[in-house]
Amino acid sequence: MSDNELGLFLRTRREAVSPAQVGLPTGARRRTPGLRRAELATLAGVSVEYITRLEQGRDRRPSPQVLSALADALRLAPSERVHLHRLTKSADLGFSCMGGAQPLREVRPAVRAILDRLEPAPAVVVNRLTEVLAYTAGYHRVMAPIGLFESGPANLARFTFTDPRARTAYPDWSHVADHEVATLKHGPFRKDPHIAALADELTVTVGPEFTDRVETVPSLPAATGITRLVHPEAGPLRLAFEILDLSADDDQRLIVHLPADEATATALDKLTGIRPGALRAV
Repeated sequence: MSDNELGLFLRTRREAVSPAQVGLPTGARRRTPGLRRAELATLAGVSVEYITRLEQGRDRRPSPQVLSALADALRLAPSERVHLHRLTKSADLGFSCMGGAQPLREVRPAVRAILDRLEPAPAVVVNRLTEVLAYTAGYHRVMAPIGLFESGPANLARFTFTDPRARTAYPDWSHVADHEVATLKHGPFRKDPHIAALADELTVTVGPEFTDRVETVPSLPAATGITRLVHPEAGPLRLAFEILDLSADDDQRLIVHLPADEATATALDKLTGIRPGALRAV
């Protein structure tokens, strides 16, 4: 894991903000994507040298005033501001809020009832290891044909990186891989022995396609977006997803997929008519 998550996050967010978004001229020749360090420094009211120290990890304890100024300058969303605050508080690598707790693999009855009500939408409950714990029949209809459930207990990160069928199923495989790495890193990551074991496994079995992402992908996965999927029976699908965090005691997430266009809605309806099913638990 990169030991400079704060610097990585600030740099990637700086590169994601265009000059036009903050009222600056674009200019004819820009070698840097997004904002230059000098531009961010001006907007935040700090020195260029200080921005450099933060991004290089030579200063990991910016004041609340500086954090607020950087968040404003970078136009951070509320979730990104919370993440920025968490990164400064987790600079001490000796503490993990999870302690030695085992990943929770039991799904509460109320959550299972919610899944049942979500039918026929593809929906799934996962834990911090991206292990698939429970899902709707709609999710099984979408994911089983591409191979998710064939190689032992289903795990989204392991499937994405180690099953060749994932590259065929996901036209935007690189983006999906980035998302899975960000998900694993969102939290204690290697300070959690269970996530560390999975990361070690992927380091050995996958190599640079995993380890390079660990070093370069910020630890803030998207909570919403669109996933493109090529389904063996239904053809191309565009699925809008929403990720909902359950109780902190559950340490689980509910991921709900909905059709992002009419063609996908029609394709999912056909799948439901061909193979209707019920909620299944792993």
